Amino acid sequence: MSAESSQGGLTEYIEHHLTHNSGTVFGGNFHWDTWLVSLGVGLIFCLWFGIMARRATAGVPGKGQAFVEMVVEFVDGQVKDVFHGDRRFIAPLALTIFMWVLFMNAMDLLPLDLAGWLVEVFAGKEVAHHTYLRVVPTADVNTTFAMSLGVFILTIFYSIKAKGFGGWTMELLTAPFHAEGTLGKIALVIPNIVLNLVEYLSKPVSLAMRLFGNMYGGELVFMLIAGLFISWITFVPGVLFGAFWGIFHILIILLQAFIFMMLTVVYISMAHDHH
Repeated sequence: MSAESSQGGLTEYIEHHLTHNSGTVFGGNFHWDTWLVSLGVGLIFCLWFGIMARRATAGVPGKGQAFVEMVVEFVDGQVKDVFHGDRRFIAPLALTIFMWVLFMNAMDLLPLDLAGWLVEVFAGKEVAHHTYLRVVPTADVNTTFAMSLGVFILTIFYSIKAKGFGGWTMELLTAPFHAEGTLGKIALVIPNIVLNLVEYLSKPVSLAMRLFGNMYGGELVFMLIAGLFISWITFVPGVLFGAFWGIFHILIILLQAFIFMMLTVVYISMAHDHH
């Protein structure tokens, strides 16, 4: 195979795996694969933890119960250190975010061509060639921005809940710059509003882009490894290199889920506290 044809084949391979299985819903483009995988792993998490909660015993716990209790206690401890208000909603929210993002990230560890191989086995090679499926929801910017938008709404809600609508509005108008006298306060209203809006909007944007960028980059590296080592001659080094990257990527998967959870709790805690 020439260098030009090899490069063209690799480009086509990557483009195929980067294409979403999408359709039109309410006049807009809808990524069915992202939605289905996100819903599926979310239901698995709820079912798993729900079963463990129902089977929980006061005696010596089994391995499954011990693992769930360890995760719950870890998340609750992190929330307790950051958020000093009522944790009855925040702790379950943090647990849900951590496990859901972790499960979605972990889909990147599945063999890249597994979905295509299954379609080929059951429906034929031609159908598999025209079937697109991206199984990593957090590598889709729509997923990360949707989650960060939810965090943004909760941030506004907790800020108003703690300070009242009047207190929250006053904070927008008078912080971070303060001035003595009516004229000074009026003069600083516009700079304060602009800076507060930048602060509010930068949080969900950075939260979404951090998770998306890391997971999209990891997914792309897996595609490059699979494409470059697709020949049987380089199969063994490809498997070894992919295994090394997979082990390293496990750390990224865990870290990104933890960061998304912690930043969510930090943002809500900052909104809950008075300026």
